[in-house]
Amino acid sequence: MTDAWGPDILGPPFAQRTLPLGSDSEGEVVATVVRREPSTWAALVGPLRGVDVLYVHGWSDCFFQVELARFWCDLGARFHALDLRKYGRSLRDRQTPGYVTDLAVYDEDIAAALTAIGHDPASDAASRRRLVLLGHSTGGLTLTLWAARHPGVADALVLNSPWLELQTGPFARQALLPLIEARARWDPLGAHPEVDLGFYTRAQRETGSLPGEGIPADWRPERGFPTHPGWLRAVVRGHATVAAGIETGCPTLVLLSARSSSPLSWSEQALTSDSVLVVDEIARAAIRVGSDVTLRRVDGALHDVFLSAAPARASAYRALRDWLVEGAVRRDARQGSANAPH
Repeated sequence: MTDAWGPDILGPPFAQRTLPLGSDSEGEVVATVVRREPSTWAALVGPLRGVDVLYVHGWSDCFFQVELARFWCDLGARFHALDLRKYGRSLRDRQTPGYVTDLAVYDEDIAAALTAIGHDPASDAASRRRLVLLGHSTGGLTLTLWAARHPGVADALVLNSPWLELQTGPFARQALLPLIEARARWDPLGAHPEVDLGFYTRAQRETGSLPGEGIPADWRPERGFPTHPGWLRAVVRGHATVAAGIETGCPTLVLLSARSSSPLSWSEQALTSDSVLVVDEIARAAIRVGSDVTLRRVDGALHDVFLSAAPARASAYRALRDWLVEGAVRRDARQGSANAPH
């Protein structure tokens, strides 16, 4: 692992660290962790002092949400974001963007990131600081499955429009799975028809939530990355695991838009709804991820609730803050401080 933290594309106060992960058939594989520290005052008196956050992005994405990082740091938490292998800062020449054949492969990326931020199981710091996992869309699915495989590591899980179920719903998923499995076996890197027509990107642009200059276009393409059968099989298997019922082992908050809109045509509804997922299907799937799940529907929110227009964004942050400060994470932080060696 590269020990040095260096400058990040977002500029100060962000820094990044490259996490070598070996190689695969496409060459060198790395992940990248980005950090932002709270102010000294917030770290001393903020309600989330003693908390570390690890954020994982969604499909065709990377970390760029400066406001999201500031929210956590203002509460006293240390914020970290992970660009998974073959995404964003971790994407290398001649790699297939975002491609994996099993979401459990990301265990390596997450383990490397946790070690880099001081949550190696062998580290004393892991016994003193709380860990909150924050995932968006495919990243939400990835972290949900990870938490269930690693009980007791995370103290809380926050899911921002997690992709917990196929847009067509569970019955269609079950019907399609044999076809998806067969295609993935004989043509894992084959091409799928393009289904992202760019309307979600347009909605983000019109709400003013897209990053400014500096984020390369190939990190967040207008119509998303091409998808492939091997990757789709990995995602749908994840959906099936959730549908069977799992236990994240920690308090879980799920944030969703109040409604969905069609991704196949543009309308003004795209500015106040999720045009990527069917939120009612996600809400139904969310109750299967654990025994302590809180669901919050945010009126007017986009697929990424923290990239919505200002009123919906404020509602999302307010719901998150209330849940964190008044709920389980704050209680755990107090208990952790009380039990920590002095």
